[in-house]
Amino acid sequence: MTSRVWETFTHFLEHLGQLGDMTWGAIRATFRRPLEISSTIYQMESLGTRSLGIASVTALFVGMVMAVQFAFGLQKFGGMEYTGRVIGLSFSRELAPTLTAIVVGGRIGAGIAAEVGSMAVTEQIDAIRALGADPLKKLVLPRLLACLVIMPVLGAFALVLGFMGAMFVCSTEFGIPAGFFLATALESVTFGDFFSGILKTPFFGAIIALVGCHFGLITRGGTEGVGLATTRAVVATSIAILISDLFLTKLFILFFPQK
Repeated sequence: MTSRVWETFTHFLEHLGQLGDMTWGAIRATFRRPLEISSTIYQMESLGTRSLGIASVTALFVGMVMAVQFAFGLQKFGGMEYTGRVIGLSFSRELAPTLTAIVVGGRIGAGIAAEVGSMAVTEQIDAIRALGADPLKKLVLPRLLACLVIMPVLGAFALVLGFMGAMFVCSTEFGIPAGFFLATALESVTFGDFFSGILKTPFFGAIIALVGCHFGLITRGGTEGVGLATTRAVVATSIAILISDLFLTKLFILFFPQK
């Protein structure tokens, strides 16, 4: 039992070391010519635009569920007028960025791991090295930059849709006027609340891209290895986002305290 725990711990440290080395290599390759602008734009379209659907559905229905839960709960205590305030704060600070990152990150991380992993098992990455190019610059850097750009956009988009879904349910099911819901929500949500949530998304984007690329690059064993790498990437991405969310929340509360 002890040996198995130690083996798992050493494998974890090995993955962290490989991930750190890959991250540093991608950072060093950022300003080396040629700049991977076209590849980055392609990845932004591939990873970001095609994730709008799942981000929209997630945010919209989570907003509706939140409205139902809070409205029913506050109705028991005669506090229905606080529904907009509670939903506004919870969505701005936590739900919009984190849920979007987990759901979208599962899709993006799996796609990156599968794509890069397929290149690894078919020796395309070795061919890139043989041609004198840097795989980190060609494969990792465009995906990292794309995720850093698209995640704040998706987070803000999810915030708006979540508000709209909650406002629709409150107005149709609980008789709370849409104007009143929006006014109370905007009254309670400050720029600090907005920034404390939206500033998490670049960190989540970096985690998604780096973890997906890491498990893709170390893929071995043909198609079975690609499937295993994809599964590991999704699980590791979700866990890493939740763990980082705790520390980012504690950090941003210091800079953007709630009023």
